[in-house]
Amino acid sequence: MLLDEILDYNSKFVEEEKYLDYKTDKFPNKKLAILSCMDTRLVELLPRALNVKNGDVKMVKNAGAIVTDPFDSVVRSLFVAAYELKADEIMVIGHHGCGMKNFDGASTISKMKDQGVNDETLTTLEYAGVNVNDWLQGFESVETSVQNSVAILRNHPLLPKDTPVHGLVIDPETGKLDLVTKGYQQ
Repeated sequence: MLLDEILDYNSKFVEEEKYLDYKTDKFPNKKLAILSCMDTRLVELLPRALNVKNGDVKMVKNAGAIVTDPFDSVVRSLFVAAYELKADEIMVIGHHGCGMKNFDGASTISKMKDQGVNDETLTTLEYAGVNVNDWLQGFESVETSVQNSVAILRNHPLLPKDTPVHGLVIDPETGKLDLVTKGYQQ
């Protein structure tokens, strides 16, 4: 079982004091907070392509690196990083070949139903104001999605004054970064 493998490895990791290689504090050395996609190809590639190591940045990840609402948990996390953890800049980094590009929520809803979510639950959610299909939608263009997320952050009434918010897109094959928008030129 995967959990047992992880717990066995963790026990040895702690016993052998391998954690000492990652010792740092809670403040990002580079004073940067990053929103990126949860894509598995970016777990190690993104930090290496940015020349960041453990302790350098605050990293927030979700499906598509998307800010969906000005008061969602992603924005809260970025603002906690800015106000409480000394992050002076924010980057939104999407990636080419993202699974959220042209993502259709209907397929996921079908899988939900196959695994026991019934129509009554979906109807109840809809009456409560949650359109699950809309909630699951992706985007047509990664660049436009990054621009939209950056705009939500830049125009947020609670964003710390003079905080640059940058938008980039990374190639998950090579690590090449494409600049979408530079926050210094707001």
